[in-house]
Amino acid sequence: MSGLLDDFRSEFNKPNNTLVQLILINTIVFLLLLILKVVLTVAEMSGVYGLIVSQLQLPASLGAFITKPWTMITYFFTHEDVFHILFNMLFLYWFGRLVDEYLGNRRLVALYMLGGLAGGLAYMAIYNLFPYFHGQVGSSRMLGASAAAFSVAVGASTLLPNYTFHLLFFGPVRIKYIAFFYIVLSLARSIGPNAGGELSHLGGALVGFLFVKMLQNGTDLGQPIYWVMDGWQSLFRKKPPVKVSYRQRSSASMSAGSYAATSSSSAVAMPDQDEIDAILDKISRSGYESLTREEKQKLFRASQRG
Repeated sequence: MSGLLDDFRSEFNKPNNTLVQLILINTIVFLLLLILKVVLTVAEMSGVYGLIVSQLQLPASLGAFITKPWTMITYFFTHEDVFHILFNMLFLYWFGRLVDEYLGNRRLVALYMLGGLAGGLAYMAIYNLFPYFHGQVGSSRMLGASAAAFSVAVGASTLLPNYTFHLLFFGPVRIKYIAFFYIVLSLARSIGPNAGGELSHLGGALVGFLFVKMLQNGTDLGQPIYWVMDGWQSLFRKKPPVKVSYRQRSSASMSAGSYAATSSSSAVAMPDQDEIDAILDKISRSGYESLTREEKQKLFRASQRG
């Protein structure tokens, strides 16, 4: 058991491992709830388990939501059914790898978070604005990362519509068709027993499409998410000791300047035409999959310049 925890901790603390971290958070929440469900059911305290889960689920009722607004975020990290989390995490992993490689891990987090928030808002709006759902508002709750995963999937499909996945029984399929199929499927189920949940998927899908399209036009919708991420990280970042003497301050200034230069140089610079030609030649010879992470991000930077 300790070895498993060490593996989790090791994966979670790796730099540039954001996709795995998102999957681990969902998995850990699922496992904790599973253990609680078993223990509390055996102890004949199922009501306590239901109370705990209700603090994580997003309610459709506005009145219930006001009393626990945190559920707008917790719902898309929470699953109870093993097949539900399995499908969502596979979906997130397949498409999230592309977003991470081409746009970077911060934009992957932004797509996931904004998709989850949009899905939650769409869910509540649908139940409270459409008369068809009014009778179900008080009893309806939502959980699961489907809307967030849909946002990542549609974002990747908008960015790289002709990228191909090799699917069992189907062979090579372009990801734009995979995303389109699941959007149509969600729309077809929008009057079924999980209508609000299915329509929330469409809210996440819309955010994924708009995020990438606006990013290609120079507008990054993820800025508020980055601001929160930076603020959160600064809370746990060790502050350097206060420097007193002039000589020490100079050293600190030199270190800070060196760090800034390193950070600046590590960022993907705007490529020149020779670099773009070389990347395009590599694609024609070996395909998108042969590109390095840096080459993929340079190609995206060049598309923004155009």
